[in-house]
Amino acid sequence: MVDPRYIRMFHAVVRAGSYAGAARELGYSQPAVSQQMRALERAVGTPLFARSGRSLRLTAAGEVLARHAGSALRDLAAAQNQITAIRQLRAGHIRICAFPSASATIVPAVAARIARRHPDLRIQLIEAEPPDSVETLRRGECDVALAFTYPGAADQLDDGDLLGVAVLDDPVVVVLPSGHRLAERPSVELADLAGERWIAGCTRCRDHFVQECRAVGFEPDIAFTTDDNLAVQGLVAAGIGIALMPGLVLSFLRHPEVISRRVRKLDDRRVSAYVLRDHHRIPATALMLETFRQVGAATRP
Repeated sequence: MVDPRYIRMFHAVVRAGSYAGAARELGYSQPAVSQQMRALERAVGTPLFARSGRSLRLTAAGEVLARHAGSALRDLAAAQNQITAIRQLRAGHIRICAFPSASATIVPAVAARIARRHPDLRIQLIEAEPPDSVETLRRGECDVALAFTYPGAADQLDDGDLLGVAVLDDPVVVVLPSGHRLAERPSVELADLAGERWIAGCTRCRDHFVQECRAVGFEPDIAFTTDDNLAVQGLVAAGIGIALMPGLVLSFLRHPEVISRRVRKLDDRRVSAYVLRDHHRIPATALMLETFRQVGAATRP
């Protein structure tokens, strides 16, 4: 690699026609210019200038470098300007991978905050449940992964290569038909629902749900499985079964024949934002982590 400073000096020498002229143009001493040009010739491995009396002419290698020096410097300047814009959050993009209930709640709030402060920063959203979302991050297919974990679960997501920031603790609710026998209660216990048919969600949630049911003495009768939160509402309203869902869904629980009730004695799930540990100092990534933290602090499902 050739030091770009040498190329700039070389370009000035070519324009001025002499070391002395380049020194005057750039505010250097003539010996400093001569020293840099000797260093450039050592770097490229061949002479670039030949003296003829008091005049300075380019060698064949020097002519090649002279033809490319101007465009190379322009490209370097353009790259520097673009990097500066990215560093100052005036350009660039960031990719978020989130699970559906977060995509419908936390992510819009985060995107709105960032858009107000940095309108030229572009955000791309893709959806995946954990642990797939975290694997997407590890493969470099996103910059920030939003995922959840349950207390005591064996399959925790961070094995040291990630940096995680806690966003919020999301309580568990049960979604019931509005005419359900427990609809008048402000909250229920899982054991109260032992004889019900159930609608289960993603693999991670379903495994935790089954473990919780077994812990209070029953095996759940799972009649239907879907990851679609809106589909769950329709199925509950139709009497197919009831469902445990994260508290985040309450903000878009819209079906007129469906209600939700808090389930006592069930642990909240922890929602966190993850980035690759080596990337947390990238300005857009750092901004995204901090904004997730702020939005999570202001969000109480």
